[in-house]
Amino acid sequence: MSQNVIEATDGNFDQVVLQSDGPVLVDFWAEWCGPCRRLAPTIEAVAEEYAARARVVKLNVDAAPATAQRYGIQGIPTLILFRDGAEKERIVGAATKEAIAAMIDRHTGDFAVRKVG
Repeated sequence: MSQNVIEATDGNFDQVVLQSDGPVLVDFWAEWCGPCRRLAPTIEAVAEEYAARARVVKLNVDAAPATAQRYGIQGIPTLILFRDGAEKERIVGAATKEAIAAMIDRHTGDFAVRKVG
């Protein structure tokens, strides 16, 4: 994992995601999931590009089953955008960098201004 991607667990999810200041993109994935592995470089690129505006987190559903169940994850990869401790948007299945970026952009506008101003 890169320096821009944080690993979440059942134990730290609330702190890392729900209590985070600003938008958080969570990638629910698993080692055995081919589409998840193919999406990984895209997630890394998004994390690098959005490092100043959003947090990017990966959560392995096999290692953190309680959190996966809590959010009704039935298919992976699933990407959920959280803001202010609540789910704002969700993409199920492999997504393009453009689709992921558009989802983040819809929830970072005022945060970016607040961070700069």
